[in-house]
Amino acid sequence: MQPAVIADARRLKQLSQEYKQLGATIAVAVELEKIQQQLAQAQQLLVSEQDSDLLTIAQEEVVSLKILEQKLMDQLDEALRPRDEQDAKNAIVEIRGGTGGDEAALFAAELYRMYARHAQQRGWKVGVLSSSRSDIGGFKEIIFEVIGHEVYGDLKYESGVHRVQRVPETEKSGRVHTSTATVAVLPEAEEVDVAIKPEDVRIDVFRSGGHGGQSVNTTDSAVRLTHLPTNTVVTCQDEKSQHQNKEKAFKILRSRLWAAEQERLRQQRSDQRRSQIGTGERSEKIRTYNFPQDRITDHRIKQSWHNIQSILDGGLSQIITTLQKADR
Repeated sequence: MQPAVIADARRLKQLSQEYKQLGATIAVAVELEKIQQQLAQAQQLLVSEQDSDLLTIAQEEVVSLKILEQKLMDQLDEALRPRDEQDAKNAIVEIRGGTGGDEAALFAAELYRMYARHAQQRGWKVGVLSSSRSDIGGFKEIIFEVIGHEVYGDLKYESGVHRVQRVPETEKSGRVHTSTATVAVLPEAEEVDVAIKPEDVRIDVFRSGGHGGQSVNTTDSAVRLTHLPTNTVVTCQDEKSQHQNKEKAFKILRSRLWAAEQERLRQQRSDQRRSQIGTGERSEKIRTYNFPQDRITDHRIKQSWHNIQSILDGGLSQIITTLQKADR
């Protein structure tokens, strides 16, 4: 509540997030203390009480309180674990069709729908930053941002190659095809995270093409950014406004540069642990969606789930929760 903090929007946001996180941790600690007091009283009854009925009640209470105590201790242990400071950030997700042509583009569209539904269930907001559709309705590429609480900490496990095995609708012989799509999840970088010098960026504008509505090929609204030191190129043409496309392009560029810098720092640390989750490199095949057997297998933890359609409809939390536990 200090005036200096309230006047600093970024500092206020940072402290508010920390306050919310600490408040949740303290609530668990307070509840644990209360349960432990009740447990001590119940255990005292076992020593002093003579009435058999009351002893039975006390014994049952001790058992239930010990179960609750252990549950709260596990929650507190989890809350006190060191956290990756990037986990609290919003995320920028890039999905691209890989091998498999039109089928890969359709699969990329299904992955986008899955993440959008998952975000909706979590109460997060999704906004498309850039997209390139295929002729039959899939996505050659789609880049979108997800805004909410602890987004990157949830979605970061999705980075990698996703493989689908199924009979395409265009396949008359009923033969199972294998296609892939790549997913890259980047922590959204703010302007204070990455300083981009104006002289380091070449900005090109041109008329948008392909899908996009009435603005297509009428104005120079599409924007291409080239970061000269790293040769990183970002193109945005979804919006009718050149200013909006430029703003979205810089958002993607900042996040890509931030992610590249974080990866460089990680590789420098010789003592970096490598968990069974893997490195998150996009070259890794992380998951297979096998439609004939109605099975999704995550290869990093060698675990499978059934009911593919319910997961593609947004029921992704069960997989992510399992991956988070394996990572810890």
